[in-house]
Amino acid sequence: MRWENLTDSDHARADGPALFGADAVTTRTVDTPEFRGITFHEVRARSILNRVPGASRMPFEWTVNPYRGCSHACVYCFARKTHSYLDLDTGLGFDSQIVVKVNAPELLRRQLASRRWQGEHVAMGTNVDCYQRAEGRYRLMPGIIEALTERANPFSILTKGTLILRDLDLLTRAARVTDVGISVSVGFTDTDLWRTVEPGTPAPERRLDVVRTLTEHGIGCGVLMAPVIPFLGDEPAQLRATVRAIAAAGATSVTPLVLHLRPGAREWFMAWLGQHHPHLVRRYERLYAEGAYAPKWYQRRITGQVHALAQEYGIGPARPGMPRRTGRTEHADPPPAEEPVQLSFL
Repeated sequence: MRWENLTDSDHARADGPALFGADAVTTRTVDTPEFRGITFHEVRARSILNRVPGASRMPFEWTVNPYRGCSHACVYCFARKTHSYLDLDTGLGFDSQIVVKVNAPELLRRQLASRRWQGEHVAMGTNVDCYQRAEGRYRLMPGIIEALTERANPFSILTKGTLILRDLDLLTRAARVTDVGISVSVGFTDTDLWRTVEPGTPAPERRLDVVRTLTEHGIGCGVLMAPVIPFLGDEPAQLRATVRAIAAAGATSVTPLVLHLRPGAREWFMAWLGQHHPHLVRRYERLYAEGAYAPKWYQRRITGQVHALAQEYGIGPARPGMPRRTGRTEHADPPPAEEPVQLSFL
């Protein structure tokens, strides 16, 4: 395992300064049902704020990723390739070999205090889910949220995990002093599809319960409708059922994203497809013949359908870029506890 090759960017090649050395790694297994078959590699990171490469399509420049690998085991996860930097398997290894940056909160607090840090927006959950099962054991997110709140540093969280509700009070407190965005990922509501492509995640209806709960507490929550999976989750009736459920949960926005298959994820997904839906393999090869992304015409078709449905059900697409303001003004007193706090995702 090449720990020395892990660089300080979760999106970079393994050609920069090592994020941590082999002497900083503790390997641990936990013999409880929820963690059976999972190995944790506890590391003390040297850096936690990661700059997103300029060529990235992401609408933000900085991320915090307290974990590598993800027990959600989504067969399409684009982050699978990052495990190869450690000589770890991008298939089952990605699902079960979880790297935990145990010093993430204290390290983030130190980096945010640096004179070089300008208070830029920090996105979380954009590589692997920061509220995956491991978070229930390691509890890194409360300290991370507190560190960002202390500096009134804007941030956003994208998750498929219901564990985010544990930190509801912390998120509400943060939103009183800075811009905070929350988005839950729900690409479809088909339970049969969910069981096979996202086997380690909470069910779609449970994720929508998260949206509903946040809304009931006055916290606006958007839904990233991702991924829309060609030929398996893109029928008009399926799209309508998903958007209708998202609207019923009280989401402030819905933003569709068609499945993309980057190297690492592509091989794993295509192997899964060949096992479960062999009749679709040739169709996928044609659809993704030009690279990781579906053709523009297909993306536009799905986006148009979802946006039309969202308008019909009274919700709209999220705006790109930074989260919307929470209504905070400089040096203003925080709102009383009972006043709703509005949050939105990118």
